[in-house]
Amino acid sequence: MSVSAIKMSQPSRARTWVLVAGGFHRSGGMDAANAALATHLADRGSKVHLVCHRADEDLRQHEMVEVHRVERPAGSFFLGQWLINSSGRQVARTVLTQDASARVVVNGGNCNWPDINWVHYVHHAWREMDSGGPRLSRAKLRLDKSVALVRERRALIRAQVVIANSNRTRDDLINLLGIPAERVHTVYLGSEPHWKMQTPERRTSAREWLNKPADRPIVAFIGSLGFDSRKGFDTLWEAWQKLCTRSDWDADLVVAGAGRALPAWQAQVAHAGLGSRVSMIGHTDRIADVLAASDLLVSPVRYEPYGLNVQEALCCGVPAMVSANAGVAERYTGDLRDLLIPEPTDVDGLVARMLGWRSAMNSWKQSVAPLARQLRARTWEAMSREIIEIVEDARPAELAASSN
Repeated sequence: MSVSAIKMSQPSRARTWVLVAGGFHRSGGMDAANAALATHLADRGSKVHLVCHRADEDLRQHEMVEVHRVERPAGSFFLGQWLINSSGRQVARTVLTQDASARVVVNGGNCNWPDINWVHYVHHAWREMDSGGPRLSRAKLRLDKSVALVRERRALIRAQVVIANSNRTRDDLINLLGIPAERVHTVYLGSEPHWKMQTPERRTSAREWLNKPADRPIVAFIGSLGFDSRKGFDTLWEAWQKLCTRSDWDADLVVAGAGRALPAWQAQVAHAGLGSRVSMIGHTDRIADVLAASDLLVSPVRYEPYGLNVQEALCCGVPAMVSANAGVAERYTGDLRDLLIPEPTDVDGLVARMLGWRSAMNSWKQSVAPLARQLRARTWEAMSREIIEIVEDARPAELAASSN
């Protein structure tokens, strides 16, 4: 075989990338993953175009990054998504006319472009509506959801390469959306360098910040508090009330997360007389401190494509109790099966599991240590390299087809 033939048979390395996402910043789950991929591409010398609402300062200042910022009319994510779609397609067309080898990465239904689709969430896998909110809020959510379902299907059936963040997500894409299995690749998320085993000094400092005593067990819940029940706080709340009737239950609950239902949950805590046992701290950028102070994370989610909050807890050496159908549960080894919640709506089952954890609290920290080391070893860079390898093995999309 000639040298020229060998070169033609090898996958080409894209010099230019267009990434389309709502955010590229390290204060959110999927946004942090998007930022990690963008940073890795830019650091290796690729020209990176970011089409987004928000990007971290280090990306905006990077010499290999060009940010195409998209406004959110009236601060609305619903209205902003239409501009992300149109702006993403426009930037992709322009870039491809300048570099035909450029690759375009979108997220789910956010931009209808037939190249690479990195899926962080499958709308078809969670169709429940906001049942507890005001009437106008419920109507808006129904509209938003119906649009998301249509956009998701249209974008994904055109994608040449689909990246799923777990096998759970991969199965949903194949079974619910009919995406051919050979197009869908599972790539687990990476970890941040500061996700590491906490020191006694960090634990003491974090507990002082939360105004918690040094010797009292702390259970953490980290997640949004909307009227939607997806994150499962309602199950944890019912279990917590039962636990607090027991004289042998000595733990406190710290809830980190904002959302439209936060005031309603705060009122329920006060009405139940459990203000001294439950701290609702709302949104915080100090999740690392919440975890440093905690002895257990509980996440009884009804649907979770992955669960970066669970991975972060484990990386920090904090045992994490999560629903068995969450994507991150695939990473758990057999000896940790008692940390997996078989049915996220089973209140009594969750009570029993939390009592079991409390009876062996210290040994659980030792049990999760091997998994913590494994998860910490998989960096954002390792994740990004895996994505790039998959992408560069696939033929770039045709410009003519992508402009339709």
